[in-house]
Amino acid sequence: MNQDDTQITLSIDNRIATITLNRPEKLNALTPAMLAQLEGMAAALEQNQDVRVVLLTGSGRAFCVGADIYAWSALEPLQMWRQWIRDGHRVFDRLARLPQPLIAVLNGYTFGGGLELALAADLRLAAETVQLALPETTLGTIPGWAGTQRLPRLIGAARAKQMIFTGARIDAVTAERWGLVNEVVAADALDVRAHELAEIIARNAPVAVQAAKQLIDGDLASAVTLEALASGMTAFTADLQEGLAAFRERRSPDFQGR
Repeated sequence: MNQDDTQITLSIDNRIATITLNRPEKLNALTPAMLAQLEGMAAALEQNQDVRVVLLTGSGRAFCVGADIYAWSALEPLQMWRQWIRDGHRVFDRLARLPQPLIAVLNGYTFGGGLELALAADLRLAAETVQLALPETTLGTIPGWAGTQRLPRLIGAARAKQMIFTGARIDAVTAERWGLVNEVVAADALDVRAHELAEIIARNAPVAVQAAKQLIDGDLASAVTLEALASGMTAFTADLQEGLAAFRERRSPDFQGR
């Protein structure tokens, strides 16, 4: 097996998939091969109707410290424009558009492209020891994988500018206060909380959850029409009938995704 093939792993347990960045000796810095692996995993998960939630985490001391500097610093400007930046955008966008909710489980350092990868997720959980940053301006460049777009939409333009202009790290508590992460959890409880949250989501009607995700991620102008269409679609699902029956019978629903 090629070493590159083990730098990202995908496991599926019941209804929950886990993608693990597995290059701990390099703090999970992303290479072109790793981007290709992520895209392949996203393609597989798009077609897997049994998976209801996807967790994304890292091994070792880092979630991801961004793009491997040795992979991009030698690129010519046109290569950077035509390949590296476009590849990252395409892969991160594909992860963001997964039908299933994607939860980034931030177990350690989350810098640069690693933070941009986390921003592509729907939810972010962070260990209390985590530090986050977009340090690109300290290297003479800018966030290239949608950090200038996703970050201000999440935490507001002023705080995004502060992070990008200074390149300074923020701690997990600040990230939670700013709305960058949903929850801060003790490091030794992070995996348990991530799976607990994933299980809560996985128990809900998957068609409704996935339709809600698409609506939330869409633009406001079309939301009213889309909500009407989505409500009509879910009204004809067996899951809605099961949910109503379970409510009336005071039991937990057993959603099948139909």
